[in-house]
Amino acid sequence: MISQSSMPDSGSGAPAGAQDSVLQKVGSTARRIVSNQTVFMLILLLIMLFGFSQLSPYFLTKHNLLQISIQAAVFCMLGAGQTFVILTAGIDLGVGSVLALVTVTSAIAMEEMSGMGVAGLLVGLLVGLLVGGLCGLANGLIIGKLRVPPFVATLGMMGIARGLALIVTGGVPRFRLAEGADFLGQGYILGIPVPTISTIILYIICFIILTRTRLGRYTYAIGSNPKATLLSGINISKYIIIIYTISGLTAAMAGLTEMSRIGSGQPAGGSGYELDSIAAVVLGGTSLLGGEGTIVGTLIGALIIASLRNGLNIMNIYAFWQQVAIGIILILAVFADQVRRGRRE
Repeated sequence: MISQSSMPDSGSGAPAGAQDSVLQKVGSTARRIVSNQTVFMLILLLIMLFGFSQLSPYFLTKHNLLQISIQAAVFCMLGAGQTFVILTAGIDLGVGSVLALVTVTSAIAMEEMSGMGVAGLLVGLLVGLLVGGLCGLANGLIIGKLRVPPFVATLGMMGIARGLALIVTGGVPRFRLAEGADFLGQGYILGIPVPTISTIILYIICFIILTRTRLGRYTYAIGSNPKATLLSGINISKYIIIIYTISGLTAAMAGLTEMSRIGSGQPAGGSGYELDSIAAVVLGGTSLLGGEGTIVGTLIGALIIASLRNGLNIMNIYAFWQQVAIGIILILAVFADQVRRGRRE
């Protein structure tokens, strides 16, 4: 006789060992999802979109989603350059002030070239890019050559750029932009906002740089182990200068988009934008300790911030509470990164 206890469990449809194997695979998959912050934050973004859509019928409309992409564009651009910087275990606290300086210098150049048509517009845009690039270059030289810590160097640039923006304008916004300047921030191509298209192009370029070029490999290497990178013969100072120049150029792109969107150069603009750019990078899974992260993650992080603000606005939540929410999410993201690294070690 065969005892009933030794018989297979016909009601389960599978042996107990097979069930355990399935459960183990499910648990392993869940752990991989949780340990990969980029994937985890993508899931969080989808949950957030679903949640806000249940609270308001206007949230998931085509018009509102396009507005979210426009609102996210400036932070995406700032976050793109900030990603390069944080991957090297650095930080750029001056991007908001550089953005303001770019808007006013570009607006002034357009005023001086008024009546020149397209030439005046192009000169204004090139001046803005040049100013942003020079600010980034200065950061890179101070950090890479003079060995000043990134926090101190970019904190100094924050004050310098903001002060210069106020000095050259006397604290008064500049409104006389060249004809056609609004297209960069307010135009549409085939029904898609130009800021959204600019963001997509920028992120494709950054993705290629980080995954397919020597600069990208060295960016990760500098953040992972700077001593080993130096001993392998890589000129760290050179690449630090390039990386901070990239951050300055993306801040300039963000500034030109912001100027075009609001129709003026604002010397007091960009206040607090450095927090949002850092939050987008960290939320996307880039470690503040350097050497780990993706540009796609930064894009997801920026979309989370923009979606959160948009959803709270639709729900008529007081604007200051939005900053509280972003600050809490940032702290939780950094904590999750530390926990994830601790488990691996």
